[in-house]
Amino acid sequence: MLTKKQNELLIYINQNLRETGIAPSYEEMKEALDLRSKSGIHRLINALEERGFIRRLPHRARAIEVTKLPTASTPDKKGNFSPKLIRGDKEITSPDIFEETYELKMMGKIAAGTPIAAIEYEKNKISVPNHMIGSGEHYALQIEGDSMIGAGILDGDTAIIKKTDDAHSGEIIVALIDGEEATLKRLRKKGETIALEPANSSYETKIYGPDRVQVQGTLVGILRSY
Repeated sequence: MLTKKQNELLIYINQNLRETGIAPSYEEMKEALDLRSKSGIHRLINALEERGFIRRLPHRARAIEVTKLPTASTPDKKGNFSPKLIRGDKEITSPDIFEETYELKMMGKIAAGTPIAAIEYEKNKISVPNHMIGSGEHYALQIEGDSMIGAGILDGDTAIIKKTDDAHSGEIIVALIDGEEATLKRLRKKGETIALEPANSSYETKIYGPDRVQVQGTLVGILRSY
């Protein structure tokens, strides 16, 4: 199931392919979806590719192939596809508006930059699409900082976290340092050494002994308001 922005981008790409034979540029996609930066387009493109809706062709500029469209889509008179949902006797064209949601605890802010005070309180609750939540206990944190922008995690995003006390090397985790400071970083393990790795060259990877870092959860998704 696609989010509203994912679906809008897919339809826009498909329409351009039909009309011009080539995919739009990232700048054109950004303007069409009224996004502030191309990083949002990169994230949407990756999501569409992971879900099998598009395929990027190697060694060719602007080479994107639409492999499928949402099952709820139907062609209009021009052959373009417009996803449809039914609510009562009204037909609407915005996808996923009525997708079932799950309420998560919003536990405050987490640093994607310099570690901030540990998160230990429930601020409020937010509604999250069910498809983002798997098995186990989850919670949400607001991202503060820019150290993970290379992983598509921006300042102001809401991180969906699966609660766990263990993680594999390479996963993005909520790390509690010395029982006092919490941060969101990529975990790297080498022997008994633990490294917390940023995704921004302006920040340094920090190395810790195993007794100094506690895993409090792994990142499973990001929510963003445009």
